[in-house]
Amino acid sequence: MMELLPVASLLMLVSAGLAIMLLDVFTKGRAELPFVTTIALLAAAAISAAALFAPAPTDVPAFITDYLSVDKYGLFFDVVIALGAALASLLAGGYLREHGLERGEYYVLILFSALGAMVMARAVDLLTLFVGLETLSLGVYSLVGYRRTSARATEAAVKYFLLGSFASAIFLFGAALIYGATGHTGFRSIGEVIAAGHAPVMLVLLGLAMLVAGLGFKVSAVPFHMWTPDAYEGAPTSTTAFMSVVVKSAAFAVFLRLLAVGFGDELSRGAGGWPALLTILAAVTMVYGNLAAVAQSSVKRMLAYSSIAHAGYLLLGLAAVGTKPAEATSAVLYYLAAYTVSNALVLGALIWSGSHGKEATSYADLAGLGRRHPAVGAAFLVGVLSLMGFPPTAGFFGKWYVFSAAVQADMVGMTILAVLSSAVGAFYYLKVLVYLYMKSPEEGAPVAVPMKSSYVVFALVLAAYFVMKMGLTPARYLDAALAAASGLIG
Repeated sequence: MMELLPVASLLMLVSAGLAIMLLDVFTKGRAELPFVTTIALLAAAAISAAALFAPAPTDVPAFITDYLSVDKYGLFFDVVIALGAALASLLAGGYLREHGLERGEYYVLILFSALGAMVMARAVDLLTLFVGLETLSLGVYSLVGYRRTSARATEAAVKYFLLGSFASAIFLFGAALIYGATGHTGFRSIGEVIAAGHAPVMLVLLGLAMLVAGLGFKVSAVPFHMWTPDAYEGAPTSTTAFMSVVVKSAAFAVFLRLLAVGFGDELSRGAGGWPALLTILAAVTMVYGNLAAVAQSSVKRMLAYSSIAHAGYLLLGLAAVGTKPAEATSAVLYYLAAYTVSNALVLGALIWSGSHGKEATSYADLAGLGRRHPAVGAAFLVGVLSLMGFPPTAGFFGKWYVFSAAVQADMVGMTILAVLSSAVGAFYYLKVLVYLYMKSPEEGAPVAVPMKSSYVVFALVLAAYFVMKMGLTPARYLDAALAAASGLIG
């Protein structure tokens, strides 16, 4: 049994998902016990991964290491994904009950989707990666359409499913091309064949471009972002919180491992290398995401386009990996952790702002809420400032580290573009605070009363703690990111 310890976090989620399926049957649809079990097992998974992080696992059998990594990089993402899923589950505990949607199956979908995300982050083989990708995707499609009586949710889920199916097919076709070119599905073996010059470069580049397209869909990179605004708006807000942090973390984990281990230096040089491809993708994504967010009247749609912009900043960090692997990889890891808690905090505050079955979705719904309910305003304030990149929050240091890595990689022009794009982002983030504190509800409009849920409050306190802790003591978390990066790039 000790040989399975390095994958304990994955086994916990499998066991929890299967157990909750039975609990849901025998508890006759009461979701309290499934909810508590989900939170407990996600916390245990995060703690087990963190406990293994210091003494890196050794003597792991080949039947695990041939398909799943047991390095610090994978353990780092186990913690981030489990934390993101736990925050989303806590938010769901209040949100689903308030909206009459509380059923145990929701938590089953959360657990198996988180399991798929962890498998993606640990995958060292294209086949394992695809299994994890589909496990994550199918769960999230269902979570988006969870509100079955809502036409908007159904439409969002169908769009997401159809576009996601095309993206998965493109990804699988790219994997097939790479297998045909190299004769291997393992990342390291692929890299060795490419380095030895035994693979047709054009075929490998075509396969890589298709993999990037498939993963670009998951991270909402332009032009693969079309699903994002509708899915964010139509899904239950707790689901929006889950997919905005967990799906993005898993996809970027794959990006880093695939590019650093599978394609490495041999395909990173020149105008046709993958850093050049990612640089173009980053520029278009961050500019479009920020400009489109400015025009939104729905806070959820604004956050959808905001997530696209953040994907652009992360792609900038990915592009820098080709030149400064340690600095850029650790910066991307820190950014993902910071984005997880910051976005969960803002979406949690949005959930808290609604009540009596009514969601707060537009800017007008937030008018004056910060003055009437200071705790809600404080939660929004901390989360929005972090997403904006204001010191001393986690989001500030996330952008600082990514932009610094880009400058060290001689990407000064792209860094300037990223800073200017971030300045545009400040406009729509500050708009939230303007409505919270400087606007009053329109005459005759219902006055929002925050929902009374201890689960939502606890999630917000936990997220706010990490936002400020990572901002006030960033070196500690950056050291963890550096240790994880060293496990990936050696």
